[in-house]
Amino acid sequence: MSIEIREVADPAEWNGYVERSPQGTVFHRAECLSVLADHAGGRAHLLAGYKGHEPVGIFPVTVLSKARITTAFSPPPGYLVPYLGPVLLSNGNLKQRKAEKRHHRFVEGCLSWIEDRYAPRYTHVRTACDYADVRPLAWNGFDVTPQHTYAVELGDDEEELLMRFSSDARSNVRNADEAAYDIEVGGRTEIERIVDQLDRRYDEQDESYLLEASVVTDLHERLGTDHVKPYVCRVGGEFVGGMIALADDRRVYRWQGGAKSTGDLPVNDLIDWRIMRDAIADGRREYDLVGADTARLNGYKAKFNPRLCTYYSTERGSRPMRMMAGIYKQFR
Repeated sequence: MSIEIREVADPAEWNGYVERSPQGTVFHRAECLSVLADHAGGRAHLLAGYKGHEPVGIFPVTVLSKARITTAFSPPPGYLVPYLGPVLLSNGNLKQRKAEKRHHRFVEGCLSWIEDRYAPRYTHVRTACDYADVRPLAWNGFDVTPQHTYAVELGDDEEELLMRFSSDARSNVRNADEAAYDIEVGGRTEIERIVDQLDRRYDEQDESYLLEASVVTDLHERLGTDHVKPYVCRVGGEFVGGMIALADDRRVYRWQGGAKSTGDLPVNDLIDWRIMRDAIADGRREYDLVGADTARLNGYKAKFNPRLCTYYSTERGSRPMRMMAGIYKQFR
């Protein structure tokens, strides 16, 4: 029996598939996809593959048309979303040959669905870390480039986790005067403050920060406070730093924030430690530090003793179209 590809119209049904998939992330949730498509000026297609009545996988794709050129992205460019792409639902006890055949037909079916309706001249897909087998994309003409992130295994014991940190990270956490600062989870105002701090920090380095606060506040409104958590640190009532963390059932993502602060207080260490402690209390297993390919940042992230994880950036299209897509992403 072949794999039938259909769009999922009901957000609750789609989110149920995301939660069932061991590879699904908060970025796959229908609310997140809707926000990204709205801000990108594109159309999100929530594709699911079925073998009979059994769902086998989901693949969100956003179609964009600029200057009469149609492109397809998962995730859409310019919004600093690290992962998306296809994810599989549990294959049960399928043997390897049958599981791979089903996987290949599912991915090929989704790509054909988009091709038949839009014939995009360029397609870019970036996968989630737990989606390890990208061969079906390579077999369908995609060039595959590995990328990396760090993930901290949280466990359920705060002291045991802290003992795995580097000595300076442990010292920063233990020796900070708790009366000298306050860390809390805020809302819209705190999101805008964190984004503004990042924007100014990038500007100091003659770089552009792509993400607008309205994108994050829309995510906060639609995904809700269980999934979008803007942590802020204040000293004497004054904002000194923050981190916008995103969360799903299994992990928390260190998404946006962490701008270098002034003063002696190790602001980012303390915020990261608070996020990890909250994640343990909520029963989450991992803290994804979101990125391990920037050498100047890896020293900070590596002190939490994370494991290195691989995900993949894949693209299909002619060389001129890839160059145009690169320019568009930089412009965004």
